[in-house]
Amino acid sequence: MSASPAPRFGRELRATATLALPLVLGHVSTGLINFVDAVIAGHHGTRTLAAVTVGTALLWLPMMVPIGTLIALTASVSQLDGAGRRHEIAPVFRQALWLALALGLLMFAFLSAVPLALGAFGIAADIIPGATAFCHAVRWGVPALTLFFCMRYLSEGLHWTLPTMLIGFGGLAVLAPLGYALTFGIGPLPEMGAAGLGAASATVMWLQALAFAAYLWTSPRFAALGLFSHLEPPRRAVIGGLLATGLPIGVTVLMEGGLFIATALLIARLGEVPAAAHQIAINVAALCFMVPMGLAEATTVRVGHALGAGDPAGVRRAARAGYVIVLATQLCSAAILLLGHDAIVAVYTRDAAVAALASVLLLYAAAFQFPDGIQVMSAGSLRGLRDTRVPMFLAMVSYWGLGMPLGAGLGLGLGWGPQGMWTGLIVGLAAAAVLMGARLAWRLRHLPPPVPPTSSSVGTLTSGA
Repeated sequence: MSASPAPRFGRELRATATLALPLVLGHVSTGLINFVDAVIAGHHGTRTLAAVTVGTALLWLPMMVPIGTLIALTASVSQLDGAGRRHEIAPVFRQALWLALALGLLMFAFLSAVPLALGAFGIAADIIPGATAFCHAVRWGVPALTLFFCMRYLSEGLHWTLPTMLIGFGGLAVLAPLGYALTFGIGPLPEMGAAGLGAASATVMWLQALAFAAYLWTSPRFAALGLFSHLEPPRRAVIGGLLATGLPIGVTVLMEGGLFIATALLIARLGEVPAAAHQIAINVAALCFMVPMGLAEATTVRVGHALGAGDPAGVRRAARAGYVIVLATQLCSAAILLLGHDAIVAVYTRDAAVAALASVLLLYAAAFQFPDGIQVMSAGSLRGLRDTRVPMFLAMVSYWGLGMPLGAGLGLGLGWGPQGMWTGLIVGLAAAAVLMGARLAWRLRHLPPPVPPTSSSVGTLTSGA
């Protein structure tokens, strides 16, 4: 006799939470890297913080595309694993490495050229030198970062998320002292300001990529896969398949991340105090976002594994479990922001004007915790179903058809300042939550029938419409 629905759902909750916890902690470690950058820059000076704000935006704007594109590897690996086709994982992974390297080199070129356009975009003249120095230093680590994400997504697709957490916190442990030393100058090291933080970040990116490669090479857990058994030339068909699934994900992530980044760049036009206050508030909001992001990635794996196994009931349980957990975590995040916004800001800065504005913006961040959690969880479940093209257009409409025009109109057109821009963020995220949730509900109602346990056929892994 099969297990009743309640125990099965309880097991799914535990499986998702167990898988997600190292992912969440790994994302938190990444967010804490940005936190460390912001705190070091803030104590070095308001101008340094403003420069790092712009430089960080210019770093993560292009990085949204390769990071999102490479997420396709997680869904592909989890479905191959669920379908019993583990022998196909290594060839796909090796092609993904070629794709990651190419994307990293493209991002290097972007970071080399884009600072030249800061003046034309209207960024305050006193911020441009520091922002340019940060970009030109951090660009050397970008190819390592794309390779790191490729290896990380492989491991996560196989339900092994512990390396993400351990290597993430290892990088944080290196960045804090190295970033401080290069920013302020210690002993023979010169004071480099924003450029020092960029150089420290690039160093950490390479250390993390090398550590993950060494782990995959030596770990018995991955030995049977033969990940590095031989080197294959790029294969257009495999890389094209990854791009067909992953590029819409990259564009979707860019639509959301670009909304926040464009907001930072527009606020930077208002001067040092609004730019610095926004950086503090968005850094805290990004830390909060690490939790639903990790949960969404775990749900992608669980949904993809159930889909590969031909288990539609398991797909629905995985999606529901993700929603239950993320609603609970977002309630906690909203409460912390509402009750502790002043204390949080005090950690970042001693500038009274910056602190006052940042504290207000954290109240806006509390308001979008639930829509942000719902939209990212819906998107994660859809990725597990390899449904990526329609969500891309939904994100485009929500963030750039609604959120950004509204925010720019209120913040710059009507003079609401940063508060107007953040109102646009809330509206854009709420629209995405509604549309993504509706798309997921439709897909869950139209899943393929279950595959009988005795069937010898595992089918093909296809992307959603």
